[in-house]
Amino acid sequence: MIICITARAGGMDAQAEQRFARAPYFTFVNTETGASESIENPLIDASGGVGPRAVQMLSDRGVTVVITGHVGGNAARALAAGGFKVFAYPGSGSVADALAAYNAGNLQPISLA
Repeated sequence: MIICITARAGGMDAQAEQRFARAPYFTFVNTETGASESIENPLIDASGGVGPRAVQMLSDRGVTVVITGHVGGNAARALAAGGFKVFAYPGSGSVADALAAYNAGNLQPISLA
């Protein structure tokens, strides 16, 4: 499974980001191999329709779970249509902290309806 965690910078030690589509970075974690990769969000300064385009980018990378703070309406509809599971990480900890909270079952799902 591939998990995407929104972040303020690259790497597992970076602070988690509360915004979804306008997050500065996306960190992808492969739960089978433990490998992680961070990419700069190419959509951060784009005009309109960023949410659905970000969802498409995650879909293209095989993501099935997203950990973030808040999701806007357009992004929520796109995430729901794509069958993603989305969880809220309300803390200001690191990407690794967010992943640990998810693995421990301590994150609440974000309603996409």
